[in-house]
Amino acid sequence: MADNKTIEMQDVLRKQHSAHTQMRPEPMELRKDRIKRAMRLLTEHSEDLCKVMSADFGNRSPHQSMITDIAGTVNFGKYCLKKMDGWSKPSKRSVQFPLGLLGAKAEVRYEPKGVVGILSPWNFPVNLTFGPLMQIFAAGNRAMIKPSEFTEKTSLLMKELVEEYFTPDECAVFTGGPEVAAAFSELPFDHLVFTGSTATGRKVMEAASKNLVPVTLELGGKSPVFMGESADFAKAGERVALGKMMNAGQICLAPDYLYVPESKQDEAIHGVWQGTANMYPTMLENEDYASLVSDRHFDRLQDMVADARDKGAEVIEVNPGNEDFGSSNARKMPLTILKGVTDDMKAMQEEIFGPVLPVKTYSRIEEAIDYVNENDRPLGLYYFGEDSDERQQVLTKTISGGVTVNDVIFHVSMEDLPFGGVGPSGMGSYHGVEGFREFSHARSVYTQPKIDVAKLGGFKPPYGPATDKAVKTMMK
Repeated sequence: MADNKTIEMQDVLRKQHSAHTQMRPEPMELRKDRIKRAMRLLTEHSEDLCKVMSADFGNRSPHQSMITDIAGTVNFGKYCLKKMDGWSKPSKRSVQFPLGLLGAKAEVRYEPKGVVGILSPWNFPVNLTFGPLMQIFAAGNRAMIKPSEFTEKTSLLMKELVEEYFTPDECAVFTGGPEVAAAFSELPFDHLVFTGSTATGRKVMEAASKNLVPVTLELGGKSPVFMGESADFAKAGERVALGKMMNAGQICLAPDYLYVPESKQDEAIHGVWQGTANMYPTMLENEDYASLVSDRHFDRLQDMVADARDKGAEVIEVNPGNEDFGSSNARKMPLTILKGVTDDMKAMQEEIFGPVLPVKTYSRIEEAIDYVNENDRPLGLYYFGEDSDERQQVLTKTISGGVTVNDVIFHVSMEDLPFGGVGPSGMGSYHGVEGFREFSHARSVYTQPKIDVAKLGGFKPPYGPATDKAVKTMMK
């Protein structure tokens, strides 16, 4: 079965490559038309897409899905339509003196790469498929998509809709399990985008390297929240709770752990507790609160909490409605705060990706900075506080993919800012002009004037005084 799927994928890739080559250069209007069709697909089938996402999760708020997966992605399409004419203009570059005076010209043209593969994840299955697709189309490419098998119904519907709105030589979707994803990773694309775990990202990069396919890896990691002494702990707690509880924490940029002043630990925890209780007075029957995506994922988080408890952490369940989660099979889990964590706990070693929040304390902010610098560079970093010197200290002495100050996650929703990781949290980025350039080939074009520049510059044998003069001029 997987072999048949591999042959089918190879065939579609050949057809897309062939169509791309034959139709170069495609007019901007055709690129824009593809983006508009992608936006129309999402708009016209928003309710159906929200229903299947909820079915795949067990429960997922249609309001949340509309914000994160549908409206946010349509809005990103609008942004690309508005900016792409400017993005695609050649960039004039300077030439060395005196070539400019003699009529030489230099420019960089941003040209389509060809066919881009998208390996998209389950946590925001529509957004993280169609978001990159908007910029892939803006850059003039075609696309092949392998969505996650964990959100099977959503993947199937996306496949049906793409077949309705696009020809196979423009965009095609392939469903299936890990063996299909592995075969997809080995295809000779012109670029490959993967969103998912760091461990799988390594495998994808290794597979892509067989054909020297450039990759954009959007991975995860442990995104820290720094709370300074000057933070408003009630407001900060509510904002952390909003970011942590959205999608039940199943977000690559979710705040992974809190780092708070020793003297303010209880105040910080109370802020998160109160913020959670305000938004989710109950959870089991609350449509606004998502389920965990699978039994395996649920069990992993339960094990993580048990491991922390066994190793001495205080476990604080935020359960304002006093509900009995143990008797439910809805895969819902209350926010679980871990106080007094140590580095030997799973919760401090693995990316959490769920409603579990470890809390660490520092006596000086430098301790928190050193801790972050000693570990893998995170995808996001969050600072709360009004002390501008301290904020600058945190920002200038740490490295992360992106930063939100006085909130969490929001930097990813700024369309004009590049979104990406660094090191184990990813490589490359999309959004902003950087995304357009990620999916384009920056092609250098130099135009020589009529005059014999090589002879004039002393570069043409037989070498002599003109050569010596040229060397001296360059070495000055």
